[in-house]
Amino acid sequence: MRLQSPWQPRLANVEATTVERLVLALADDIIEGKLQGGDRLPAHRTLAWQLAIGLGTVTKAYAILERRGLVRSVKGRGMFVAIRRAREKREIDLSSNAPPAMLTDRLLARTLAGIARKMDADHLNFYSPPTGHLEHRRLLTRWLENAGVTIDPSHLALTSNARQAISLAFDLACGPRGTILTERLTYPGAIALARRKGHRLIGVEIDAQGIVPQALASALERVSSGHTAVYLTPTLHNPTTATMSAERRQAIVEICRRANVWIIEDGVYALGHSAAPALAALAPERVFHVNGLSKTLGPGLRIGMLTLPPGMQTAAEEALQDLPFAPSPLSCAVVEEWLASGAIETIPQALRHEAQQRVHLATSIFDADECVSHPDAYHVWLPMPRETAESVAAAAALANVKVTPPDTVMVDRDERATGIRLCLGSPSPDELTAGLTQLAQLLKAHRNG
Repeated sequence: MRLQSPWQPRLANVEATTVERLVLALADDIIEGKLQGGDRLPAHRTLAWQLAIGLGTVTKAYAILERRGLVRSVKGRGMFVAIRRAREKREIDLSSNAPPAMLTDRLLARTLAGIARKMDADHLNFYSPPTGHLEHRRLLTRWLENAGVTIDPSHLALTSNARQAISLAFDLACGPRGTILTERLTYPGAIALARRKGHRLIGVEIDAQGIVPQALASALERVSSGHTAVYLTPTLHNPTTATMSAERRQAIVEICRRANVWIIEDGVYALGHSAAPALAALAPERVFHVNGLSKTLGPGLRIGMLTLPPGMQTAAEEALQDLPFAPSPLSCAVVEEWLASGAIETIPQALRHEAQQRVHLATSIFDADECVSHPDAYHVWLPMPRETAESVAAAAALANVKVTPPDTVMVDRDERATGIRLCLGSPSPDELTAGLTQLAQLLKAHRNG
């Protein structure tokens, strides 16, 4: 006689397809140890009857779980929890701000076949010019138009990723040891870069739209304009998701004009997400606009872009002659193929839809006063005092949930008001649900403790 399954059939209480809800429910119970290695799962027909769902739904859910290594099928006996995976509690990474995976094997194969027929072999036979091949710069100026940035290809420098573009902008705007004013909470990569280069960092007060104009003006009055720049993320700010209105952007530009300082605009999240103009469109004479493709097309597509204000081309070429940053010609060929095929229009749309689903999941798990979000962002922000943030982050690590360390987003190491950035793009839906649920429980326990 076959042993009965110990699992109590259920569907996860989330907005998703029935297949996804069933996968989520079983995966959670396996990962949390409610089901042990070797436990039998209900027979396909039995489970379909118990949950009043289609037999095909059960079959698809079991197949997904088997591909993930959570269950295994034994011919003639049924489906069982996989011992190795059931006993291994994997880390859920909510610290890496990458978009959800959208590139399929089929699209990749079709893309590579198209590239093979058209790619110029000389792009691999010879070194590229310091700021990138002219045809690649022409190609990517077309892409930047989607972010509201219109420039001549001669005013564009290409790098291997957006962080390199930020690094180049810091060098051009500030020299070897300059001053950078930025949001008091900002992108950890930019903070680390500035500190490594020996720049002086000044954090400026922020509100729901980002940097506060009056606070920026006051801070600029206290520093000399020489070798000074303002680094900003006006759209879907990292980590707080704040997005500036058109009026706020214009005010920032006017303040920087009066102070005669450079602006470094981080626009990596801006493509297709904001009706407000880019700072580079408002003040092309003083804005270095940073962009990249990893946040809008896929993490593996490593191309960074830096628009150059008039008169900065020679300085950029000299800097890149010493330390070349040019992107892979293959990555540029992928973008060219996707532009020609129209795929480049569908991928950002799919990413945006997936981001909205994941943000909705996060806001459904956390209380409204706990979570700051934007429907198009790949991350949410949980503002809290530093002591609370550090305590919750440490407790999360013990529960195998990795979050962005609170101190990495702080310009001032003595800042008392910070929070936890939760990156939603990388984990699978079931891992994301499990990780967010665990964090919500930790926050509740901290409040009640």
